[in-house]
Amino acid sequence: MSEFATSLLTENVFFKNQQPGEQDSRSEILDGLHLKQKTINPKYFYDTHGSELFERITKLPEYYPARTERSLYVKYANNIAQYSGENCVLIEPGSGSSEKVRLLLEHLKPRAYVPMDIAKAFLQRSAVKLGQEFPWLNIHAVCADFGGYDEAPDGLPEGKRVIFYPGSTLGNMTPGSAKKFLNSLRPWLGHDGGMLIGIDLHKSTSRLTAAYNDLEGVTAEFNLNVLNHLNSLIGSSFDIKNFSHRAFYNLELQRIEMHLDSKLDHIVRVGESAIAFAKGESIHTENSYKYTKESFNNLVEEAGFKVCESWLDDEQLFSIHYLELRQ
Repeated sequence: MSEFATSLLTENVFFKNQQPGEQDSRSEILDGLHLKQKTINPKYFYDTHGSELFERITKLPEYYPARTERSLYVKYANNIAQYSGENCVLIEPGSGSSEKVRLLLEHLKPRAYVPMDIAKAFLQRSAVKLGQEFPWLNIHAVCADFGGYDEAPDGLPEGKRVIFYPGSTLGNMTPGSAKKFLNSLRPWLGHDGGMLIGIDLHKSTSRLTAAYNDLEGVTAEFNLNVLNHLNSLIGSSFDIKNFSHRAFYNLELQRIEMHLDSKLDHIVRVGESAIAFAKGESIHTENSYKYTKESFNNLVEEAGFKVCESWLDDEQLFSIHYLELRQ
């Protein structure tokens, strides 16, 4: 990773750049592509275009998680504020457009908001827009792969740390990895911090499958765009016309799986490396695990947290939880 480069974007928006270097990304991507089941880390979905496509996905009629989660923040914002407290330092790893935090800011009144994202240009644009909408808010934007941090970014204001992790992003990890990730966040929180987290819930296969196979094809475009991002990032030779989008619900593991299926036998080059694809072979690009309230509580306890409060919609499609460290 590069050293921090700090700049002032506007009067209330600070920006730090610790974007992973090309060599770091190349090694990780090649390791995934050389596995028997080829994989790409879903963080590579999020170049600027990928981030824009995801924002479109959240507005699709089939994609219930985003609108259901937003409705919960609107309905329970005052209750959430009672747990987080005013003047907290609100940290959002994988912040994207910072859309959902807008529903909470006037209620939480944080001392500072820290959006963290890997897509540099998109993060800068989103942070400036948010700073214009909330001129009283101090924004410390950090461009980084937040999974590489042992503790919260330095240089932040003093105050209670609250991590905001919406959108069921934790579901992209296997339960074992999710437990390790939650445990790794413990040092971020000090002795009195908390975590506000969104979790998608297990439900009918038909509803889940529809959410990841929208009729407009935006999710397919989002999935395929990861290959364009890799071409730009590491100079690979992927041609998206050689792949097709596939998403299905693995009922046994209770997870959505997204794949890119090769339409033909062909070779993709990454520098000196040649990656062979057989017709029908896939790249596994994303998992999205679905939890029950009970299975999520068990995961949290094993990671050293306790659930202080949970908020669910009437249909029990989605859930929000406030966590604190288990003493």
